[in-house]
Amino acid sequence: MTQRRRYSKEFKHEAVELARNPTTSIRQVALELGLNPNMLARWRREADCDDSPAFQGSGTARDQELAAVRRELARVKKERDFLRDAAAFFARESS
Repeated sequence: MTQRRRYSKEFKHEAVELARNPTTSIRQVALELGLNPNMLARWRREADCDDSPAFQGSGTARDQELAAVRRELARVKKERDFLRDAAAFFARESS
């Protein structure tokens, strides 16, 4: 049986912020970060709830480093896709 993965509060907040971007779906962000989309949706609901501070659990420094690397990877992928689309657009326009 596998152990349950634990995520730091910072990782959850950053994942929720990425999921709040109107140009991306929760599913897309979750898959890029290696999460289950349902888990990310639950985190977003918890963060939106005003009753108590979200994500009371404890995380480790490794989770923070992993979150930073995944955030950077997501940013680089978006830049790559944008540049690829722009190059295709200009190639069509010049033809």
